Amino acid sequence: MKETPTGEPAHFAPPPAPGAEQYRALDFANTSLALPGGQYLDLLGSPEAATRWLVERDLAPTDTELHEVCAARLRALRDQVRALLASRIGALPAPDGALRAVNDALTCAPTAAVLRWDPTLGLHRVQEHPTDQIVDHALAVLATDAADLLTGPDAERLAACDSDPCQRYLLRTHARRHWCSVRCGDRARAARAYARRTQANRG
Repeated sequence: MKETPTGEPAHFAPPPAPGAEQYRALDFANTSLALPGGQYLDLLGSPEAATRWLVERDLAPTDTELHEVCAARLRALRDQVRALLASRIGALPAPDGALRAVNDALTCAPTAAVLRWDPTLGLHRVQEHPTDQIVDHALAVLATDAADLLTGPDAERLAACDSDPCQRYLLRTHARRHWCSVRCGDRARAARAYARRTQANRG
């Protein structure tokens, strides 16, 4: 599959799938995008792109500068969250590796705010944010959100987009909804109509 340049602006991506604004974990899972024409867009595909994604979702300060090792950690957790979503939708056992990855992310975030002195503020507590701790915190937030989605009442509404080649996940807004955007719905309907015409012509 042909890949677009890393760090490409987010406007190349479709609008958020239903449920992605409610669950950041769903938005996170959908950062891996298959586009028409055999192209692929990874919104975490470079340190710059991953930084932008975290900052835009208030998961990192605006002055954050991720390195590739941090971006790779985000992509690795995303793949495991996607595996858990797929297993939940398919009513399959959850993969052990995916469970370990999410549980590791849930428990690795620093929680203690350290004590500092400032002439203006006096004694106060602050959460220190070296880059690795920023990523740990973001991973923990996303893993927690994924766990809440997968174990909560909305898990019954999870679905995979039914429009080829899309590989995004969504929460169904009604029972027959199986695509993540108007564009994917139009493409799915057009594909079905073409298949019917082709079958009729052969008959």
